[in-house]
Amino acid sequence: MRVRWLGWAGAEIESGGHSVVIDLLGRPEGVLEGTPLSAPLPEVVRPRTEGDVLAGLCTHLHRDHTDAGALAAALRPGGLVLHPASFGGDDHENLWTLKADRELDAHGLPRRPMSLWETVTIGPFTISAVPAVDTLGDPQVSWAVEAGGKRVLHLGDSMFHGYWWRAAHRFGPFDAVLVPVNGPTVCFPHCLPPSPYPASLDAGQAAVAARLLGARIAVPIHYDGFHIDGFYETRPGELARFQDAAAAETYEVAALKQGEDVTL
Repeated sequence: MRVRWLGWAGAEIESGGHSVVIDLLGRPEGVLEGTPLSAPLPEVVRPRTEGDVLAGLCTHLHRDHTDAGALAAALRPGGLVLHPASFGGDDHENLWTLKADRELDAHGLPRRPMSLWETVTIGPFTISAVPAVDTLGDPQVSWAVEAGGKRVLHLGDSMFHGYWWRAAHRFGPFDAVLVPVNGPTVCFPHCLPPSPYPASLDAGQAAVAARLLGARIAVPIHYDGFHIDGFYETRPGELARFQDAAAAETYEVAALKQGEDVTL
């Protein structure tokens, strides 16, 4: 199995001559363009297997993790998009998921909403939806992907939670865990008052999560992205802080450059 980091949270996993992508991003415009919260999206690279990807996995339907145009370009004819099932609720609750959801429909992409702990087999890949926690309360999963005897877990931009041990028990041991490390603080108009706690794993939390999951290799993702003063705030040096936090851990850290891969 080969795991390639595409930038931000994007990953491409190849095994047995086939591939899936996770949280693929490619659009040139920014997040929430045309609003006061608009910001340029992170730089990314395209998947090596673009046009022949079996499935596109979205950890959640935020537009920096679900890009319908990039998925349409990447998937082979009939390729499937997997994403977490809806929690329901009104448009206020779902403010940050509505646009990505509508864009998937507009591109006519075949979709399969996945329930927590649900497993599906696509080509050589066994794919499971592991519970995760989104800072805005939107549906989110981590993706456990197994193929060729190797196991990978992609954590999207999950916060710290208590599913680590159960995930490791059901789907581990993990040859690689892709961990978000930027730990932003957020303040969005539809989620007030704001929380002071990290909206996704920060460096220290990511180092611990990889340990609890029994990772053999930790691949840092979700850093060097966007910053929106007053709304989505990060600090420079995210990768270095994670490397420092993980220095005493027993797992290996594979700090990949965009487009680089690790072979498991």
